[in-house]
Amino acid sequence: MTSHSNSIENQLLRRTFLKRSTLSVGTVALSSLLAPALLDPSRAAANNTTSLGLEPALGSTPHFPARVKRVIFLSMSGGPSQFETFDSKPKLDEMHGKPMPASVTSGQPIAQLQGQELYCQKSLYKFNRYGESGQQISELFPHIGGVADDICIIKSMHTDQINHDPANTVMNTGTSISGRPSMGSWLLYGLGSESADLPGFVVLTSKGGRNPQPIATRQWHSGFLPGRYQGVEFYSTGDPVHFVRNPAGVSRNNQRQLVDAIGQLNKLEQQQRFDPEIETRINQYEMAFRMQASVPELMDITDEPQHVLDMYGTEGADGSFAYNCLLARRLAERGVRFIQLYHRGWDHHNDLTTFMPICAELTDKPTAALIQDLKQRDMLKDTLIVWTGEFGRTPMAQSNKGNSAGRDHHMRSFSLFMCGGGIRGGQTYGATDDLGYHAVENPVHVNDLHATMLHQLGIDHKKLTYFYQGRKFRLTDVAGEVLHDVLV
Repeated sequence: MTSHSNSIENQLLRRTFLKRSTLSVGTVALSSLLAPALLDPSRAAANNTTSLGLEPALGSTPHFPARVKRVIFLSMSGGPSQFETFDSKPKLDEMHGKPMPASVTSGQPIAQLQGQELYCQKSLYKFNRYGESGQQISELFPHIGGVADDICIIKSMHTDQINHDPANTVMNTGTSISGRPSMGSWLLYGLGSESADLPGFVVLTSKGGRNPQPIATRQWHSGFLPGRYQGVEFYSTGDPVHFVRNPAGVSRNNQRQLVDAIGQLNKLEQQQRFDPEIETRINQYEMAFRMQASVPELMDITDEPQHVLDMYGTEGADGSFAYNCLLARRLAERGVRFIQLYHRGWDHHNDLTTFMPICAELTDKPTAALIQDLKQRDMLKDTLIVWTGEFGRTPMAQSNKGNSAGRDHHMRSFSLFMCGGGIRGGQTYGATDDLGYHAVENPVHVNDLHATMLHQLGIDHKKLTYFYQGRKFRLTDVAGEVLHDVLV
């Protein structure tokens, strides 16, 4: 009986030893998958990446030499009016108050003006020429005018959707079908992240203006890609991330022990069934622990000189677009691959003369400061900046004419600008018709914007794919052309 008992005990001990040995080997193998540079420091040096950065999923990317390392995407949520920003239309001024020609609008999708009499609405602000290039920019944006020679204004954008949420979905995912991966997630999937202790895809929001539109978190979701490629929202007031600080009585060492214990349990589960989401869970617990140290340091801007704070127009932690722009530069310095800033407040169906100046004042100076700051730090050359709404506004008036006039949603044309590495600054690309209704010269779809963005990062947009539900998907779906004419 004793001999039999000892035999069972020995078998259990042998099983325990083998399981633990296997766990050790499995842990090393898993670590090599999550961060190969941990096992090969020379690889980290060769790739100029940190040892704990998120590795790219595709070993063959970039497909060709990249012009930029990162993207800062400035989303003006609500749809800024191109007629009060970047698209001056003398003919529209001349037609002010007159009926919009039916030949222009017949059969076209219209949002809230559907079935109403349509009258031309001139720009409520004058345009000035800025820089040596003489770019035409609204008087509401003198600071962006000050960097006119660095930006490329595209006047011929168009999209597929006429309402906010689906149009934001198109801008973020390349399609109006919900559930697809966001552009930031595609970038992480293709290129990985250079940041060791911050997410590779960070989102910041601010508001100010008329009717701040809600932004669904699925706009920065990873969709059918593994969850580790999802964007992470930071808050610019209070704690930047929920639960980033330890509870009272919990030390960093206690937290380390907890994370290690949970990691071991997850790795045991990973031995039983290989699941990408378990990898994500392991990675994200570790990232969360590192963020408890890195995020407070990121948000502490006491090391910023006063002249830099003045340039952006913030004293910090005020929830403003200005503070978020400063954080965007700090995130870029720390290797974050995709940084997206939303400013909510551009839904100007009425009272343009009240709300447009508010939005302009909140965003004009910080946007220009971000460009100038990156340029001074020699970072603009490898950073791509995009400033855009999800769509534009109509050349027809909504609400009453005069000071209370507004503009409806418009998908057939809108304006944006690009700036940074490899973008030809000081140029205007594309054009709309005389009344600003249709994009008629070099029309640019959102898929073309995405294709160009990926191209600047060294990615062939047709080759960055993910097999799902029986076919290969990509950010640009089945369309998209690189805008070579806007590139240096």
